[in-house]
Amino acid sequence: MITGLDHVQLAAPPGSEAALRAFYGGVLGLREIPKPPSLTERGGCWFEAGEGQLHLGIDPDFHPARRAHPALRTTGLRAYAHRLAAHGVAVTWDTGLPGHDRFYAYDPVGNRLEFLERRGGG
Repeated sequence: MITGLDHVQLAAPPGSEAALRAFYGGVLGLREIPKPPSLTERGGCWFEAGEGQLHLGIDPDFHPARRAHPALRTTGLRAYAHRLAAHGVAVTWDTGLPGHDRFYAYDPVGNRLEFLERRGGG
């Protein structure tokens, strides 16, 4: 029986950790969590949001995820979109999901991210 979603992993190119930390930690405000010592030599970085985690793993043959993406639930979605725009991140609004407001953006290595909030704040 599946009881929840533990983490999502996105790939990133070698040497991109500083840009990833600046974006995911600084711009998005996610909390970086330590990787287990047995995995640190692989590079990359891990972040936490609520009960879920977002892992960024280094892939020498990296290709950004342009369609596949994590969806990050937010509160204050419009203010959050302004925060990203103030950091130079392009935001693309989408009205296709009933009962939700949402937009898409890309991380510094080209991976697609979805940000959404239920209408009514729930």
